[in-house]
Amino acid sequence: MTKISGIFLAAIFAGLSLLHVFWAFGGSFGKGATVPSVGGKPAFHPSPVGTVLVSVAFLIAMLVILGQVGILGQAVPARLFRWSTWAISAVFFLRAVGEFRLVGFFKQVRATEFAFWDTWLFSPLCVLIAVIAFIVAYKYKAP
Repeated sequence: MTKISGIFLAAIFAGLSLLHVFWAFGGSFGKGATVPSVGGKPAFHPSPVGTVLVSVAFLIAMLVILGQVGILGQAVPARLFRWSTWAISAVFFLRAVGEFRLVGFFKQVRATEFAFWDTWLFSPLCVLIAVIAFIVAYKYKAP
């Protein structure tokens, strides 16, 4: 069951990576709700290069999870995958908590499109990712 959870998490990371590649190369689906805004203006303007780097980070996270569940073989020490999986869990848990202003469950700015989607999709997804990564790191011992 843990291996299936890890594969599911890797699929989530693959999807998020592809979505960011889509945005980096000009796609607009859902893009308006992905950046926090203050006073009706985006808090920042993600560049195509930055968006590709986020996509690469998701791809690396996918590979880490696949390595943790034993799909990538044994070319890399298992403890590297395990510690990296712990780090993924921590990063996504912290993302869900947020920075107490614009992002996360404890944000102050709540009357924006981003805030709505952050409350109902982005932050819960981060909690799901954090929990699955925690379980995969804790329970799965790669052969």
